[in-house]
Amino acid sequence: MAKKTKKKGLTPRCEDFSAWYNEVVLQAELADYPPVRGSMVIRPWGYGIWENMQRALDDMFKASGHQNAYFPLLIPMSFIEREKEHVKGFKPELAVVTHAGGKELEEPYVIRPTSETIIYSMYSKWVQSYRDLPILLNQWANVMRWELRTRLFLRTSEFLWQEGHTAHASQDEAEEEARTILGIYRTFMEDWMAMPPVTGLKTEAEKFAGAVRSYACEALMQDGKALQAGTSHMLGQNFARQFGLTFQSKEGREEFAWNTSWGVSTRLVGGLIMTHGDDMGVVVPPKLAPIQVIVVPIARSDDEWATVAEKARQIVNTLRDAGVRADADHRRHLSPGAKFFEWERKGVPLRLEVGPRDVARGEVVVVRRVTAEGEARKEAVPEARALGETAGWLKALQTLLLQGARARREAGTHRGEVSSVEELGALLDEGAGFVYSGWSGDPDVEERAKDVRATIRLIPDEEFRSATAPTRCAGGGEARTEVVWARAY
Repeated sequence: MAKKTKKKGLTPRCEDFSAWYNEVVLQAELADYPPVRGSMVIRPWGYGIWENMQRALDDMFKASGHQNAYFPLLIPMSFIEREKEHVKGFKPELAVVTHAGGKELEEPYVIRPTSETIIYSMYSKWVQSYRDLPILLNQWANVMRWELRTRLFLRTSEFLWQEGHTAHASQDEAEEEARTILGIYRTFMEDWMAMPPVTGLKTEAEKFAGAVRSYACEALMQDGKALQAGTSHMLGQNFARQFGLTFQSKEGREEFAWNTSWGVSTRLVGGLIMTHGDDMGVVVPPKLAPIQVIVVPIARSDDEWATVAEKARQIVNTLRDAGVRADADHRRHLSPGAKFFEWERKGVPLRLEVGPRDVARGEVVVVRRVTAEGEARKEAVPEARALGETAGWLKALQTLLLQGARARREAGTHRGEVSSVEELGALLDEGAGFVYSGWSGDPDVEERAKDVRATIRLIPDEEFRSATAPTRCAGGGEARTEVVWARAY
C-alpha cells in the first residue's frame, strides 16, 4: 500500500526551491506518484488546470485554421529508423513493444515519443496535388519518453501534450507556419498563464532532432532557471523525403512537401507553479483556475448553517450566471480554518466568506490570494458590490500576476559583455537567470559552457535583443550574434 502523504508546512522557496516544488504539487493535490516508474497521476485540480489550458489553446489553433485528428500510439520501429537524426535524438528514450498476443512481434513497435513518422506516412497517402495542401492538423495525446530522472509535470516518462503537424507546398509557407505557432504559444503564455516568455531560434546543438530550424519559448522561473515551455519546428523536407510525401505542383512537377511540427505539454502546469507560487502554495491565474471564486459558509449551529449555506448557494448561482467559475465548500466536517488552508494551498484566486453576521449586514468577506502593494488582502464589502466587481477583481489579478512575472524576468536578466565561460558561470552563480551575451557561432563554446551548467536557450527574436549588440563572444573572440544563456530544467 502506498504511503499516505501527511500535509505540513511547505519548505520556504528561498531555502530549497526544489523541495518546495515537490511538496506543493503533492499538497495542493495537483498530481501524485503511481506504481509505474517515471509516470504521474494527474489529480482533478491539476487536470482542471490542464483542461483550461487545452480549451484556450484549442480555440486558438482552430481560429488559425487547424483541425484536430488522432493517430496511433504504436509506431513501427522501421518508421523511426528512416530519419537518421530523428532516431539518434530519441533512441535513448524509446520504449519498445516486442511481444503482443502471447507472441514475439515480427517487427517491434515504439510507443510514440512524438508522431512525425506515423503522421507523415499518412499524409503521403492523402496528398497528390498542391490543391491538397496545406494540411494543418493537431492531436491531443500522450507520449512516452523513458526518462531516467523525473519530476512531476516537468519531466515524466509519460506525459500529455498537443502536437501539431503540417504540410505545405513551399518553404516560405512552412516557415510562416512555424513562426505563427510560436506567436500563438507566446500569446497563450502571456495572456492566459501570465508567464511571459522570451522567444527565438534554437542553435544547431539545441534544435529538435530532424528539424531544419527550431523556435522556442523560454520562461524564467522564480529560482532563476529557464523552462523550455514550447517549441515550433520548421522540418524542411526531411520527413517528406523519407515517407514519399510528394505533390504535383502548379507547374506539373513532382515536389516534396514542406513540414512543421510543434507542441506544448503538461510541463506548462509545472511552469505555472514555479512562476507564480509562494510559500503558502500554488497561485493559479484566474483565466486558468478550475474554480475562480470559492465561497465558504461559516456557522456554529445548525440554524446558522441553514442560513449561510443558502446564502452561499445564492452567491455561487449569481456568479455562475455571470460567467464566473464559482463553487461553495459545504463540507461540515472541516473547520473554516482547514478550508481556508486548502483553498489557499490550491491557489484559488478569490475566497468569499459568509457568516451569519455577514448575512445580517448584507456583506461578504473578500479574501484575495495575491494583492497589489497597498491593497487589502481581506475586507468586508457589501454583497452587491462583491457580486458586481468580482469579474473586475479577477481581471486585475490576472494583470497583476503578469506584471509581477515580467518584473522578475527583467530583474533576473543580465545584459552586457561577457568575455569568458568562467565569467558566465560566475554571473549564474551570483543569481542571474537569463544572461545575454555575444556568441561567435562556435559550437565548442556551447560545449565548454556545460562545465558551468549553462546552455544557450535561444538566439532572441529582435524585440528581445539588447539595445546595443554585444561585440564579444562569451567564449572569447568576436561575436556574430546575441544569445541568451541560462541554467535550465
